[in-house]
Amino acid sequence: MDTPLLPSGTELTELLVDLAVPHENVNAILAARSALARDPGLVRRLAAAVDRLVAAMGRIPERRDEPEMHDLPESAEEPSHPWFAALVFVATAPHVRAYHRELGVPDDVSRRTLTDLGRHMAVHGRKHGTPGLGNTHWLTLHFRGLLYQLGRLQFERTRLGGHMGGVVAAAGVTTSPGELTLSIHIPDFQGPLTPQAGEDSVARAREFFPRYFPEERFPVAVCHSWLLDPQLARYLGADANIVRFQQHFRLVSGPTGPYADDEPDDRGPVGFVFGNPDLPLAGLPRDSALQRAVGDHLRAGGHWYPGHGWFPFQDR
Repeated sequence: MDTPLLPSGTELTELLVDLAVPHENVNAILAARSALARDPGLVRRLAAAVDRLVAAMGRIPERRDEPEMHDLPESAEEPSHPWFAALVFVATAPHVRAYHRELGVPDDVSRRTLTDLGRHMAVHGRKHGTPGLGNTHWLTLHFRGLLYQLGRLQFERTRLGGHMGGVVAAAGVTTSPGELTLSIHIPDFQGPLTPQAGEDSVARAREFFPRYFPEERFPVAVCHSWLLDPQLARYLGADANIVRFQQHFRLVSGPTGPYADDEPDDRGPVGFVFGNPDLPLAGLPRDSALQRAVGDHLRAGGHWYPGHGWFPFQDR
């Protein structure tokens, strides 16, 4: 039993290259496609998963906590077909590109957005030392038309959470929890987060969303990341790229801020900076200012926290 959902041979290879799949993974995915095609049960699961993504294409969930695509397994959960989730995204890619074309989204934005599939394969390999794809929940945002790569940063069409929505409304912005917002994400493997790169991305976003989503209004942009933890400024100094990035936002977080009930997030910084969140603290390298900041703070008994910030994005 074959599946028309997926091309084969050279056509599939070219699609994988377009998605920035690491070349060392291409042959394994081609073999996985052949094995999957011989398993009627997996073919049906593939079709169902693609249908769910396509049915949700472009739609921002009414609730920020709405359940997502739970039938896209991590590689460890599908040992006989470790590339199942990747093949779901590969099969969905033409539908996302069609959605982008319908909106008029430039081809280069569409292509660069979807290459995050390949980047996350590289992240998985760096973390585990083995081929695979994790974080499938995150990639559903790209393959449902909710997230766009615009220069150095990624922008997700989403809704304000309760706490952040309350903070923004209290500051006098005409919005409330559950209203639309853009959530900014900072991918790794994308070079330094220089002030110019960040400013260029925000400027592009301010042109992009009113043009291609004219019926949506995004009063504010938000960011939820350990890179907004104010403690970083103690180690990096005012001129550091990350600290200057923080200065774009009205920070509302930190160990002593309004989000003081946040749990520490030490694994996130270690994974982002060193490639593996499970590395022992004692052996973490100190080759860069950021490595020294993250490692030295933890070795001294401190913790890193999720940071939260916002800034006005779009006028009426």
